[in-house]
Amino acid sequence: MMKKPTRRQWLAIGTTGAVLALAAVFVVREVTSSASGIEPAEHADSRACAGLADGYRDTVAGKDRDRVDVPGAASWGDGAVVWRCGLTPIPPTVDPCVTVNGVDWVLWEAESTGGKKSLITYGRTPAVEVTVRDDTTAIDAALVDISRMAAPLRKYTKCISTSDVPL
Repeated sequence: MMKKPTRRQWLAIGTTGAVLALAAVFVVREVTSSASGIEPAEHADSRACAGLADGYRDTVAGKDRDRVDVPGAASWGDGAVVWRCGLTPIPPTVDPCVTVNGVDWVLWEAESTGGKKSLITYGRTPAVEVTVRDDTTAIDAALVDISRMAAPLRKYTKCISTSDVPL
């Protein structure tokens, strides 16, 4: 004949079930996070990118940093802002360029699709790509924060405009 579980055993069973349910919620949230799916850049494991990882900010444009286990990558605001270090620097381009805190960023028009803007450092090696979702209202604040992180990368040239070219 089977014994009925005691109150203590019921309590242990209930507690174990609650813990397992809570763990499942965290696992599902991590797997379904929009920050997942980030592909590492070609040279993400470079010494230069690894050296920047300690400087990743806790917040960018007021958005908290996401958990990302991809070399050379970081994300904030559940993927609203994504950083990928280790790209091959782009050649000269006619795409718009802006300088923020001494770091040149090219609006990578060919990659700015699917509800996001893509920017890439210009004149630094390795290059850093930053994607910002269109629903992120503080793209300027994001660039200020991100530029501080990219500044240590070796600079070898800068963006120029038509006013920089002698006639």
